[in-house]
Amino acid sequence: MEPLDGAQFARLLLGAFDAMVDEVRTELEAAGHPGLTVANEMAVQAIGDGVDNAAALARAVGVSRQAAAKTITHLEALGYVERRADSADGRRKRLTVTRQGIDATAVGAAAFQTIYRRWQADVGADHAASVVRALHRLAGKNRAGGSSDPG
Repeated sequence: MEPLDGAQFARLLLGAFDAMVDEVRTELEAAGHPGLTVANEMAVQAIGDGVDNAAALARAVGVSRQAAAKTITHLEALGYVERRADSADGRRKRLTVTRQGIDATAVGAAAFQTIYRRWQADVGADHAASVVRALHRLAGKNRAGGSSDPG
């Protein structure tokens, strides 16, 4: 295997991610969620995990507040999330995930898990664990002010 330079390594990582996303999108479509992108599915997951407004969604998925607001409107139109009145503040609307959204996130999570398990079996559990540790270190080094190295 030829050594990679930094740009080639970045493209390899992006290509691997794109391949995973394509497979998950295919699974979402097959399960009755056509038109739902993996980015949308991840936004639904974030909302299901407690994100309840556009500003928090923007922070959680790494987009602008305007992009998050558009995503929420799109997901609401598709029936994956809904806005409900906040019991503590009637002026405020909180985001909740619908049953359809719960189903979509379960399909997406299962598809990602299948891909991950297949990769682990292909490269071996020990090698996969080494790669994951190395990626955690790489991700931690790219963040200002800290490390996300799990050990």
